[in-house]
Amino acid sequence: MRIDILTLFPEMFIQTLGTSIIGRAQVGNLVEFHFWNIRDFAKDKHRVVDDTPYGGGAGMLLKPDVVVDSIEYVKRFNQGPVIYFTPQGQTFNQQQAKILSTEQELILLCGHYEGLDERVRENWVDLELSIGDYVLTGGELPAMVVIDAVVRLLPGVLGDDQSAKNDSFYDGLLEHPHYTRPANFRGLSVPDVLLSGHHEQIRRWRLKESLRRTYYRRPDLIKTRSLTDEEKLLLAEIVNECSDERG
Repeated sequence: MRIDILTLFPEMFIQTLGTSIIGRAQVGNLVEFHFWNIRDFAKDKHRVVDDTPYGGGAGMLLKPDVVVDSIEYVKRFNQGPVIYFTPQGQTFNQQQAKILSTEQELILLCGHYEGLDERVRENWVDLELSIGDYVLTGGELPAMVVIDAVVRLLPGVLGDDQSAKNDSFYDGLLEHPHYTRPANFRGLSVPDVLLSGHHEQIRRWRLKESLRRTYYRRPDLIKTRSLTDEEKLLLAEIVNECSDERG
């Protein structure tokens, strides 16, 4: 995958994307990043990239000519969708990450100040994303979040592609609990089923605990999920156990 990033602060990305799994993905030629400073496309000697909004009001906007020139220049090398980060965008989630991971190329546009001229958003941006209902100073941090979530889904990045399929939200449920050695830590034991070596029982336990965690912590995910027959039976067990606990 090729990812081009348009930003006023390319230095923010260098260390973050050069470490851990994302760094190894670059070394393995599974992903490549290209950083473009939007300021380099300014037309005056002072390299001004922002201006006051028509109609007045606080804050500044990125100038449309500067932003569009930067997008059109990058489009020479990358034909992927242009993604702009804004609190007004659709909320980014695991399903969106899976969709984006099927792309060969992406262009990420990081806004700043009060945002982007509406003409740019309507005519040069393909997708607007938000990572939550709060406001940040720029699009750089959201871009890093999206990059991390998307790149780890690329084939070969995690070493074992099954790892990503066990993540929370990958199949619409929260992930089941995990345990490792020692089997007994300060009097706290690992569930016996995980020590049994019985793969079918372990699979069923993990599915049930995934359903249980989702039922308690994110019931909204259960309501929107099309449950299999097995999941319906397990969920009924969980609800009954919950009723028994309450007396």
